[in-house]
Amino acid sequence: MHSEGLLEIKDVTKRYILSSSDVFTVVKNASFDVKTGEFVSIVGPSGCGKSTLLRLIVGLDNDYEGDIILQNERINGTNLARGIVFQDHRLLPWLTLRENISIALLNAKISAKEKNKIVKEHISLVGLEGFESSYPHQLSGGMAQRAAIARALINQPKILLLDEPLGALDAITKMRLQEELQRIWRVEGVSMILVTHDVEEAIFLSNKIIVMNTKPGRITAEIKVDLPEPRDRAGVEFGVVRRKVFEAMNDSALIHEAVDNYYI
Repeated sequence: MHSEGLLEIKDVTKRYILSSSDVFTVVKNASFDVKTGEFVSIVGPSGCGKSTLLRLIVGLDNDYEGDIILQNERINGTNLARGIVFQDHRLLPWLTLRENISIALLNAKISAKEKNKIVKEHISLVGLEGFESSYPHQLSGGMAQRAAIARALINQPKILLLDEPLGALDAITKMRLQEELQRIWRVEGVSMILVTHDVEEAIFLSNKIIVMNTKPGRITAEIKVDLPEPRDRAGVEFGVVRRKVFEAMNDSALIHEAVDNYYI
């Protein structure tokens, strides 16, 4: 038996039929595992199939080859065992922060009192106490994303999927929210999969980095990140991992940039 929360991606290939004679392969033979409580990031250039792979894990598309297995069961359609946070927070503008988070419990078979308790706990988890009655337009981008994370976690998923959730934030807010996301991950103990273009973000947050490349989208490396905590973005070991990732992406310009930036 596999441990609880273990996700297995086995030889997954996703193709689009463009015409009777033209087939576009987005992802080819992707394979990796996510252990219970592990934080895994998927990085790679645009068009390498990162977000497509995440859609398949969520269950938004079942037309693929290979297997995606969670807790010994092949994923087939969406399920509360898999929560997701997008780059756009997708909060409903006519609902307050509390209402946006509690809507995820709409069909939960628990009492109103228990729902209120859970919502309060998750608002506290993401540090938004005092903003319960605020509407999305009254929140900063970082606060809105924290609310989206709380909403995704409230049903206690086995896997939380993060599709560029910090991509639209300014640099300072992004770094702060990376630290918040790391804290939430530790507190909740949920397995997380992050899709990001930001290699530094992946190194800062992850236990493991899956590197993808294009034409067709494929996995080129699986890199363990065994750096001490707290992680020093300017440290020697951090720079070594950064170089490994760029080498796996086979981008010589980025490799030189990584070295040059480190020694500045």
